[in-house]
Amino acid sequence: MGSEIRFILNDDEVVARKPAGRTVLDFVRRDRRLVGTKVGCREGDCGACTVLVGRRAEEGRVRYRSMTSCLMPLGNAHGAHVVTVEGLNVDGLSPDGLNPVQRAMAEEGATQCGFCTVGFVVSLAGFCLAAEEITAEEAVAAIDGNICRCTGYKSIERAAARVSAALAPADVEERVGWLASNGWIPASFVSIPGRLAELGASVPYEGTASGTGRRGSVGGGTDLWVQRPEEMEGAPVDLLLDDPRLRGIREEGGRIVLGASTTVQEMRESPLLLRLFPRLKRHLKLVSSTPIRNMATLGGNLVNASPIGDLTIFLLALEAELLLADGETRRRLPLADLYRGYKELDLATDERVVSISFAAPGGGTRFNFEKVSKRTHLDIASVNSALRLEVEDGVIREGTLAAGGVAPVPFRLPATSAGLAGRPAAAETARWAAASALEEIAPISDVRGSAEYKRLLLRQLVYAHFVELFPETVPVEALL
Repeated sequence: MGSEIRFILNDDEVVARKPAGRTVLDFVRRDRRLVGTKVGCREGDCGACTVLVGRRAEEGRVRYRSMTSCLMPLGNAHGAHVVTVEGLNVDGLSPDGLNPVQRAMAEEGATQCGFCTVGFVVSLAGFCLAAEEITAEEAVAAIDGNICRCTGYKSIERAAARVSAALAPADVEERVGWLASNGWIPASFVSIPGRLAELGASVPYEGTASGTGRRGSVGGGTDLWVQRPEEMEGAPVDLLLDDPRLRGIREEGGRIVLGASTTVQEMRESPLLLRLFPRLKRHLKLVSSTPIRNMATLGGNLVNASPIGDLTIFLLALEAELLLADGETRRRLPLADLYRGYKELDLATDERVVSISFAAPGGGTRFNFEKVSKRTHLDIASVNSALRLEVEDGVIREGTLAAGGVAPVPFRLPATSAGLAGRPAAAETARWAAASALEEIAPISDVRGSAEYKRLLLRQLVYAHFVELFPETVPVEALL
């Protein structure tokens, strides 16, 4: 039996004495009989099991995020407001009992068999509650983690556009009150900030471990609960997603510091990172779907040690450094030195990643991230790559090229990186860099493509970096 886990489920305070590694999906369906949340792929792909998870933000309001409950460990619900589709019902709203999101889906013909519909409704409700920008484009982006196999997406997109057009307040601070007053969500949402504050003050959380044996540290768990769901239910784990000591994005001493439990979506929304990396929203749109980005942590992506980890490649190009801790003992390690071999890390048994940092980009910094996968979005990379250049008067002073899918580990290409210094920001340099990169890599053939195909992809991605970063001096035509 696990630790006592307390949270608010829809409008009810729940005390769950279950293993921390049990999924929220299994808890709400099997233990609470809230079967509107559907069992689909159990891999975070289809969105049929989407729930909303609200947590108190620093300013006191509750910030809601959509998450796939099939990959969410129950321990991560502690102290949160978890909302299933049943928790969005507004009694007495209308003769048909539908709220505006549900009605838009029905009247636009956006539901057929109905299996996927609940996930779309929950994700759109999350958009209504939390979107900083109220546009049809952002509404459609909010449902990028939901799949419909029979209805067709145009009707769903029309429903999303209709929802965004009907939302009134632009200020997210006022959103819950307006939605509750106008029958979009139950009135009980208004009292949730105070209820969560009381829950957090009166019920200290004493841990999330269950079972016996050595404890493991888990961030978002978006890969572990795909690969080993039965094992994880009873595993002795420390869940780090909501550890305040491991959160946050800040500038400190000329470096950008990111807590290990910072999520991909928090990176994508960070004003600091968006100022430094103007293309960041587009780059991180290539990393999974909104519900997964809401759960996946930076530290988890790095220690998962996938040779195609998107954030790993991103940060390798920035010459990032890790702060590791084992109790009171701390050490710093260049990210490039973390990987000793396939899934082998320079990480002691009890060491954890505390934070990741890199030098703040300056005025001459150019950075780009590229990725090719079978699907443009929401898919694992066949090959991904990032390039950082320091440029002065049209000449590269230094550079770092990183690539995934071309070696047993996430790979910073040392020879090509070193050889970029002193070369002009021109097509001839792009051609040299691509040729040099192909000399350094050793891809293998697998389900994501043949070795030769991956070599071709990396060449094209190197070209894409230069075309994107230097459109005036490296036109596409110069590389044909």
